[in-house]
Amino acid sequence: MDAKRELSSVDLAAVVSEFGAYEGAKVDKAYLYGDDLLRLKMRDFDRGRVELILEVGDVKRAHVADPEHVPDAPGRPPNFAMMLRNRLSGADFAGVEQFEFDRILEFRFEREDQDTIIVVELFGQGNVAVCDETYEVVDCLDTVRLKSRTVAPGSTYEFPDSRINPLAIEWEPFVAKMNDSDTDVVRTLATQLNLGGLWAEEICSRAGVEKAKDIADADEEDYRRVFDALDRLREDVASADVDPRLYRTDEDEPRVVDVTPFPLEERDEYVPEAFDTFNAAVDQYFYEFDRSQDDAGSDEAPGDDSPDFDEEIAKYERIIEQQEGAIEGFEQDAEAYRERAESLYANYGLVDDVLGTIRAAREDDVPWDDIEAKFREGAEQGIDAAEAVVGLDGSEGTVTLSLDGRDVTVQVREGVEHNADRLYQEAKRVEGKKEGALAAIEDTREDLEDAKARKREYERRQAEGGDDDDGDGDDDEDVDHDWLADPSIPVRQQEQWYERFRWFHTTDGYLVIGGRSADQNEELVKKYVERGDKVLHSQAHGGPVTVLKATDPSESAKDVDFSDETLEQAAQFAVTYSSVWKDGVYAGDVYMVDSDQVSKTPESGEYLEKGGFAVRGDRTYFRDTPVGCAVGIQCEPSTRVVGGPPAATAERTETMMEVEPGKFAQGDVAKRVYREFRERFADTSFVRKVASPDRIQHFLPPGGSRIKD
Repeated sequence: MDAKRELSSVDLAAVVSEFGAYEGAKVDKAYLYGDDLLRLKMRDFDRGRVELILEVGDVKRAHVADPEHVPDAPGRPPNFAMMLRNRLSGADFAGVEQFEFDRILEFRFEREDQDTIIVVELFGQGNVAVCDETYEVVDCLDTVRLKSRTVAPGSTYEFPDSRINPLAIEWEPFVAKMNDSDTDVVRTLATQLNLGGLWAEEICSRAGVEKAKDIADADEEDYRRVFDALDRLREDVASADVDPRLYRTDEDEPRVVDVTPFPLEERDEYVPEAFDTFNAAVDQYFYEFDRSQDDAGSDEAPGDDSPDFDEEIAKYERIIEQQEGAIEGFEQDAEAYRERAESLYANYGLVDDVLGTIRAAREDDVPWDDIEAKFREGAEQGIDAAEAVVGLDGSEGTVTLSLDGRDVTVQVREGVEHNADRLYQEAKRVEGKKEGALAAIEDTREDLEDAKARKREYERRQAEGGDDDDGDGDDDEDVDHDWLADPSIPVRQQEQWYERFRWFHTTDGYLVIGGRSADQNEELVKKYVERGDKVLHSQAHGGPVTVLKATDPSESAKDVDFSDETLEQAAQFAVTYSSVWKDGVYAGDVYMVDSDQVSKTPESGEYLEKGGFAVRGDRTYFRDTPVGCAVGIQCEPSTRVVGGPPAATAERTETMMEVEPGKFAQGDVAKRVYREFRERFADTSFVRKVASPDRIQHFLPPGGSRIKD
């Protein structure tokens, strides 16, 4: 059998029952690997380091991991991880709940200034939504806009429709569900009772009921035995009385195939290993599973690594179908709200009569039930207004009316106009969701067309013999590679020591670095300014310490004769990332000094702020230096986003875009640049991997910007 990739609802119930032991642990840091694995590093007074792993991609899991099993911390954290660090650093883990019997977990964290709920969806496409204490979504890995629910920043988190919980169902509803089925016992348990295939088979085995028995042939005794088996499972899960097993194949090189909170008769053919806790078993299972996947990937034979375009295309087609359904649903909902509003105006007198009657009765303290009874009496007498009343809800202060063949619920305390306006506003809100869904479906259609184009190109190459190489390798260096048209660009990345600072390479190849904060300015002056370097700073207050490096830190210091072009580019860098850009000004003055003119020791009687430095001796000035910033994508020798002065950026990128001071926020400009890059490259998946909006934003100056025409 294929190895397990996702935890079931029963598994999650068992995991949750053990999480109480970690309540009170404090969050240190959050890490995001790729776009589907979240790691929360916590510390517990009794247990020390606690690692919480949440994965929502092809593998779906949630458990506490052995620190030896967690992956190394990734490079620069994306915005999602930084947001989590800001919200959760120092927060107490307050517990976790499973939403009904669904594969959804709610992790709660408490801090004096704010509480946070992390909702982890371990079904379908998978998702992580970070919410405040009112369930307003702060951010999420994926935005969801469907007919049935919305998960998007700024909206209230909407859970999917409830499903039957087989571990909470009572006898009568259980019998009714079984009787409603038209298939066999095991399929009924799997689908109608939401147990899934494995646990449906296990319940049948424990109950001694034939799995394939047709429901029509099953009697009450069969039902009773199945229900009792469910009841025993319910008690074991509720009491956290687990007896975990990890199952491996019986082979010379055994591999893991399953992990369960209890021994299963359905897994007798495999070799079991017992664990003290289910969390430990799950952790060991996925640790071995990940390593087996890595080994399988390294042992693949040539020819087995061809891209699975059909699966990718099918995925995008499924997403588009869902999005189209959502759009259709939004249109129908918006139209329904407008029709209800129009019905209120079309029946203005009747609605006003009903609302006035209810308000007058409530002013006389008449109970809601008595008011409803009076309307029923009036309906029996043929009074039109009374006949229109479908029902009253005293807890909400509403009355539901039947108008023009549709039910309309209105607030009693409001007049007809206000109720109609509320419905019109609701129609606009739903249409706003539709606009978001239309934008999302366009992105998905682009991804679909991109996948189809890459498939066609791959098939063309295969038909022509696999490669476009004619065997004369000496000619390759003389041919400019068209990276923009390449359907599949390999990613070659290696983090460099200077990438946590602001940085760029001049046209002549010299490294220029600048601080992103007062702390980094302090660090640059203390650790990275060496003999031969030049130090630059804008004349305007509030800018980075800019260091033009003569050598790498690993090389011996030496004096270098920098070209005018290099010095001008370093000066432009210094002024661009200063307050000059923030103020919307297009030029400013910059001064430059030698490394030995810079000191952290102030003059007598003076004080240096954090990140500041003292300069002694003459300065070289670059007057009216124009601001200038460009962001581009480099394809060789490595693949990454680079940015800085336009002239230097143009030398090192396949394509680039310039920005200038403007009114748009960094994040918005980064997203627009990202979309433009996706349109320029045939391999849009490459752009996503190396030039995400987060990476682009890393090179944009602080303050407002706009794309230069």
